[in-house]
Parts: sequence; C-alpha cells; structure tokens
Amino acid sequence: MQQDRVTSTRQIAALAALFATFFLAVPVFAEANTWQDLRDELYDGRFMAKSDAVLSLDAPYRTTDDARTNMSVRMAAPQGQTFRSVSLILDDNPMPVSAQIAFADPISTFEFTATMRVNGPTPVHAVAELSNGQLYVAETFVKTSGTGACSAPPGTDPIEALATLGQMELAIRQANPDTATLVSTLRRDANSVLDLEVSIKHPSHSGMQMNQISLLYIPARYVETLQLNLNGAPFATMTGSISLSENPQVTVSVPSGTNRVKAILTDTDGTVTEAERSLADY
Repeated sequence: MQQDRVTSTRQIAALAALFATFFLAVPVFAEANTWQDLRDELYDGRFMAKSDAVLSLDAPYRTTDDARTNMSVRMAAPQGQTFRSVSLILDDNPMPVSAQIAFADPISTFEFTATMRVNGPTPVHAVAELSNGQLYVAETFVKTSGTGACSAPPGTDPIEALATLGQMELAIRQANPDTATLVSTLRRDANSVLDLEVSIKHPSHSGMQMNQISLLYIPARYVETLQLNLNGAPFATMTGSISLSENPQVTVSVPSGTNRVKAILTDTDGTVTEAERSLADY
C-alpha cells in the first residue's frame, strides 16, 4: 500500500510538471505566432532586413500608464535610398496595426512619436518600406500593469469630449539636443531639425469601453487620418486606430525650411477639422 502511494505521488508530480511546462510555453508560442500571422497577412512573407542604423524603435520596458504610452520610431534610409511609408504594430492589441504613415514624397530621414494605448503585454514592431520595396523591421516587447487600456473607461467627460472633439494645437520646436549623437548615427538629413507637435482633442473611443452610467458600450470613434501639409504641399498622412490614446499627441520631424503647417483630421464618424499655423521664427 505504501508503495502504491509513493507511485501515485510521483505520477501526480510528473503530471503537474508536464502541465506547468505546457502552460508556461503557451504565451511564448502565442506571441511568436501572432507576429508570424500578422507578417504573413500584412506583408505576404516578404523578407525584412534589420538594422538599428536604418530603423529603430523606442518603447518603455514597462508602461507607467497603459492608456498613454509614448512610442517612437527613427528612420534613416541607406545611402541613395528613400522611404515611402512606416507602420507601428502592437501585435496583441485588438487593432494591431496601430499607426501607419505614408509620405507624399519619398523621404530619407524621419522620426515620429505617438501616445498609444497598450492593452496588455505585447511585442511591438515597426516596419518601414523603402521606395524600392525593401522592408526593414525593428522590434521590442512592452510589459504593462494589466489594466486593459482599450476597455478602460474614458478619462474625459463625454459631453466635454464632444464639445472639443477635433480641436488641434500645433507647436514647433528645435529637435532635442540630446539626439545629436543619434542624428549622426542615423545620418539624419541636415535640414530635418525641427519637431512638429500635434496635440489632438479626441476621445478615441475603442468600442470596448462601457458607459459608466448606462452600462452600454460606447460606439467606436477614433482618429481615422491625420494629414500634414507643409508650406502648402502634402507632406505625410497618418492612418490611426483605436490604439491611439485618448487626446493623442503626435510628433513628427519636419525640414527646417518649413514656415507654414496645416493639419487636417478626419475621424471615423466623418468629422473633419483643420488647424494651421505660420512659423515666422523658423
């Protein structure tokens, strides 16, 4: 009888170890599979090169605010090449393709930062496409506090949010002097030394949030596109998603010769707003 008990205990321990190994392995497998599936669907399995000198991605190791996390992408095309577009992908967010920027004219260097919602721990990828079709990828992993930012209640009163929806503030500043070394490393064009900050008033409803009074789900409504014009000509268009934070801020690098900027926002309900500013000092 004692021998039977020992055998049974050993069997249970072996089974427990087997299940623990399986369940610990599942998240790793799921994360890897998510990116592979996304890559196949979005880019049809095309080859992606990796080079920190061409494309780099900056995101926190762990978010301090899941609902508002800065993520930055920096790009510098190989000699003689230019970029046509770049995408920021949060693999395990409900809407993974979180921000896409297409350039009106090919560009050799570019930086952008956006405030994002991070719904849970997720791999993050930036994918840039050169004008010749070559893809570059940069990747990292972001841990979160587990608040489920995409379903968290809105932080702004709904009536106030509607009253100010679409309002934008445009600000221009010299590029951060701390990036001088980075600029050299990325061979950033000497003319691209200004940062244009676009602060947007928009609730960015994800469709996963619940009205705290009616307990009904709030319909999705978020920034669909943000078009930026410089000196009267199209410069870049960003396509958004529910991954953009409430009242998002987007910062992009622009040439120092820029003296007039215009932003045109369209949201998923069809609302269109504009903001324009002359930059006499630059």
